[in-house]
Amino acid sequence: MSGVHEPETFDFQAEVKQLLHLMINSLYSNKEIFLRELISNASDANDKLRFEALEAPGLLEEQPDLEINITMDVEKSVLTVTDSGIGMSREEIIDQLGTIAHSGTANFLEGLSGEAKKDSQLIGQFGVGFYSVFIVAERVEVLSRRAGLPASEGVLWTSSGDGSYKIETVDKPERGTVITLTLKPEEAEFLEAFRLEALIRKYSDHIAFPVRLKSVGHEDDAGEPLNRAKALWARLRTEIEDEEYIEFYKHIAHDFTDPLIWSHNRVEGRREYTSLIYVPAVAPIDLWNRETPRGVKLYVQRVFITDEATQFLPLYLRFVRGVIDSSDLSLNISRESLQQDPTVSSIKSALTKRSLNMLDKLARADGDKYKTFWREFGATLKEGLAEDPGNREKLAELLRFNSTRSEDLDQDRSLDGYIDAAGDGQNTIYYLTAESPVSARNSPHLESLREREIEVLLLSDRIDEWVMQHLTEFKGKVFKDITRGDLSLGDREVSEKVEAELTKEQKQALKRVKRVLRERVDEVRMSDRLKESAVCLVLGEQDLGYQMRELLKATGHDAPEIAPSLELNPNHPLVQRLVRENKDQKFEDLSWVLLEQATLIEGQPLADPASFARRVNTLIIDEKLVKE
Repeated sequence: MSGVHEPETFDFQAEVKQLLHLMINSLYSNKEIFLRELISNASDANDKLRFEALEAPGLLEEQPDLEINITMDVEKSVLTVTDSGIGMSREEIIDQLGTIAHSGTANFLEGLSGEAKKDSQLIGQFGVGFYSVFIVAERVEVLSRRAGLPASEGVLWTSSGDGSYKIETVDKPERGTVITLTLKPEEAEFLEAFRLEALIRKYSDHIAFPVRLKSVGHEDDAGEPLNRAKALWARLRTEIEDEEYIEFYKHIAHDFTDPLIWSHNRVEGRREYTSLIYVPAVAPIDLWNRETPRGVKLYVQRVFITDEATQFLPLYLRFVRGVIDSSDLSLNISRESLQQDPTVSSIKSALTKRSLNMLDKLARADGDKYKTFWREFGATLKEGLAEDPGNREKLAELLRFNSTRSEDLDQDRSLDGYIDAAGDGQNTIYYLTAESPVSARNSPHLESLREREIEVLLLSDRIDEWVMQHLTEFKGKVFKDITRGDLSLGDREVSEKVEAELTKEQKQALKRVKRVLRERVDEVRMSDRLKESAVCLVLGEQDLGYQMRELLKATGHDAPEIAPSLELNPNHPLVQRLVRENKDQKFEDLSWVLLEQATLIEGQPLADPASFARRVNTLIIDEKLVKE
């Protein structure tokens, strides 16, 4: 092996430096996972070569056997993992080993606490398990040549995990990748044959390529593969232990945490395919980037096709991981032709229902695990209410909410639970959208309903207002946003009742407030929805809400202006003071303060904070106001 160019030194991407530090210092209790990640990557490389060889058989001619070899050199403290797969070019090595191609990585890393137990559970969100090698290695070499390139275009990547890496072009006669780890002195256990054999059996039994263990000086002694080399999903469910399912998930998802639940199913008849799907316990950091490549792994007759088969699940189920192996698709099917194949549509419909049924099973069987799921993926699942009308009823059953009867801010209230608690006499499901869980729970809109002991669902996810436009009824009960329009309680309109009881002075005050605020409000009225607070804003039934306005602005669109109604509590001292006020300037100041106070309660910014502060200060130091 001779160098063709002088080595070049590169700095790791800033996020990689942070991740390396985290890997080395936080995963000391899970050191062995480095071997799982290397074997998994080697398996992926072999899979991808076999797929490319469908159209270019010559890629396999020089070395037809696809396998994974692990070699240990006890004297030199070196462990080597070799595959005969697709390999990497110089550009691919820089892209895959020098950067983390996930949006939001920097912000996520800034939020890590440095607590080993906590952070070690978060690393799996990156999908970058290669870096785990630096837990046990003081130096790492990656020697690779992409299939189809000449032997002179091999690439050698070296790093000690200290913030930089070197790359040089070298000769490499064989395609594939060789990863050489110079182990730290304290990691000698990973050079013990019995230890390595146990780990290989643990982490690679499901891998479809033979995995062999060799020792330097005794290469000829390598016997039968240590794994069964049979695809796990192709085996009978009765033959598979839970631990095997869990390890397979970690292999395909490159995740360090156990999945919450999985479903293994074989369909026979008009359509024949096998599916094995999982629900993760931790969301990836780029979950909300809808453009990020994701999907289940697709195999056709055990031959790998792609690990980004997005066509088999709707986008709102993008967190589901797993494998589909079909007997009905062509071996040389392309990603483009997948879009047009009727078999794909049939599988997608069935797999979507199976995923939702799996979540329903989790919700019924283990409430704590379902809470974990909802915390991580609930907002994503809500997208399905708009995107998948055919499954809207099933999705609605899976929704969970914070409510006025929830403890603290837990989102544990189902719609079925709400209806059961409300009883047959209540035909409305009341809800409120707000900027945050705390502001929702403290909203003045709740006061009248709390007094009547009517439960209200509290929604604060950024997509909730958009979602509720697509969820108008559930099992015969209609939804009502209590921040909009007249609030119907029982058989009467509260606004009509209040209107009839207004005094002459109150009616005059309402007209004066409207003149002061002009186009800023649509209407000013008294209402008994308020019991303790002085004021609130009420949107019209067709008005664009605050959440939707923020979503439009975030996507670069203009949001139309709205003029909400201003509701005043006639029993509040500040409103009573307003009604009695004769001086125009003080009346104007009080009117504006009430509007601005209501605006702040809704979590919205003030157009002129300085004027608000001035008016409040004036009112506070007014002796007459203070006395009264």
